[in-house]
Amino acid sequence: MMQHSVFARSVQDRWRGMFIAAVTLGVFFLFGMAVYKDVDLSLYNDFPVAIQTMMGISEGADVGTLAYGAIYGVYGALVLAVMALMAGAGVIAGEERNGTLGLLLGNPKSRSHVLVSKTAALILLLVFAIVVMGVAGRIVPVLLDVAVGEMEIESLMFHLLINTIFYGMLATAIGAWTGNGGLASGVSAGVMIVGLLGSGLLPLVSGAEEYAKIFPWYYFDGGRPVLNGINWGHMAVLVSASVVLFGLSLVGVNRRDLRAQSIGLTIVDRLRTNPLTQKLFERVAGTAKVSHIWVKTASEYQVLLIAASYHMFLMGGIAIALIYTAIDDSLLTLAEQLPDTLMALAGGGDISTPEGYYTIENFGLMAPIIFLMVTVTIGSRALAGEESKRTMGLLLANPISRRRVVIEKMVAMVALTGLLGVLTFVGTLIGSGLAGLGMDVGNIAAISLMATLLGLTFGSLALALSAATGQVKKAVFGTVGPALIFYLLDAFLPLSDRLAGYAKWSVFYYYSGNDPLVNGLHIGHAALLAGLSAGLVVAAVMLFNRRDLRQG
Repeated sequence: MMQHSVFARSVQDRWRGMFIAAVTLGVFFLFGMAVYKDVDLSLYNDFPVAIQTMMGISEGADVGTLAYGAIYGVYGALVLAVMALMAGAGVIAGEERNGTLGLLLGNPKSRSHVLVSKTAALILLLVFAIVVMGVAGRIVPVLLDVAVGEMEIESLMFHLLINTIFYGMLATAIGAWTGNGGLASGVSAGVMIVGLLGSGLLPLVSGAEEYAKIFPWYYFDGGRPVLNGINWGHMAVLVSASVVLFGLSLVGVNRRDLRAQSIGLTIVDRLRTNPLTQKLFERVAGTAKVSHIWVKTASEYQVLLIAASYHMFLMGGIAIALIYTAIDDSLLTLAEQLPDTLMALAGGGDISTPEGYYTIENFGLMAPIIFLMVTVTIGSRALAGEESKRTMGLLLANPISRRRVVIEKMVAMVALTGLLGVLTFVGTLIGSGLAGLGMDVGNIAAISLMATLLGLTFGSLALALSAATGQVKKAVFGTVGPALIFYLLDAFLPLSDRLAGYAKWSVFYYYSGNDPLVNGLHIGHAALLAGLSAGLVVAAVMLFNRRDLRQG
């Protein structure tokens, strides 16, 4: 009975989020395919496979394959993988963080039963989301009168399901062994992003094609399932890895001393107990009366910051420059013929220039994902997380106001996001110098600043929703949903002359519309993002002051 209850409760807690994500992706599949109907795709068929692969377009692309590849194969795969790894991180570590695992295990069921039940619920929900997307994938071409021929749509959806389950199992295993949900989601997201970049970039470097096979993402998309059907060898790799990870989860959760609630030491905690740094960090971090909430909050997200910094400094900053210099010159010359419509799909930019290559491979899509991953996580948990952990009452028992709590939480977000922005600037600057690309220092600073401001804008929205609802899930979905909508609007609307002007309603337009890496900082765009962020923080203070807080 308990196993059924854990399973049913897990489904009940998460089905709405999965359903909303699947329906949203289905709607944008409709929107994307409608836009692609007006794009001349005949030129794309003459490009080398390497360029088509890098741009996410299958060889011999038509409207159907372009829509399936861009919407489901990239955006859909990323969205579902992030949801799966977040859910996987919460299977065990989330219950420990919230102090509810002891209640579950107080019933006559073992740790293994709890893990199996919650994992089964996660897989069922992923199947549900894939089915919804698959139905949309079949209905939309009929509605728009787009011929999809013999495209293997169900094969793509099967690949998408297995890929998503893999990342869920990876986060589950890390969470089961460590009890740290932040570490589980951060490491899993890092593996996903590095894999996406590695499997896309390495085939462009002569002699490095085989190394792409070390990344899990290669086994999802490397066989082009929408054209070639299910690649059973690739699926066997991901399924086997998922089974092994689930086995490790069982071992980890049964061997480890579980915690009633998350009590891990932060960097500041360790520095305060070190005799060499104790006096300094006692002054900085404060006493038990919480004199500096922002320091404690910033330290709680150290793992997330490290994972994000690894990508933005090393992979997105230095490695991209070195890979760019290794790409065959003939490919870059041919890339100059790529039309503006194709560039818009990948974030904009001229692939034949270092600035354009950086935009396409990092600043167009990956950088926003990384920055939002940091800010939305902090913002959504800043207040609602304290309530769910039943620590808000203890915090407010000190002589501090609600307004101060909100402001100091925001200060922590600004500090961490600012540090990530600095590392982005330094990594890109080093990459440009090592590869002799000669990119303008001021322009590198401009795009790094705009990425920081974009992250803070959505992080502030998450903070406001956290203040208004007291629920982490609502804050996350209420932020990620609009972010996805705004990104797709900014990517698709410029493809239509009639709709291009409406792109200015997207927040992403003010992030990249001026192409800061080429043209430098647009003061008006930067001021608008900063103003939006400040306004949302003011709203968060007002909402938090007026709401009755929850204690569980």
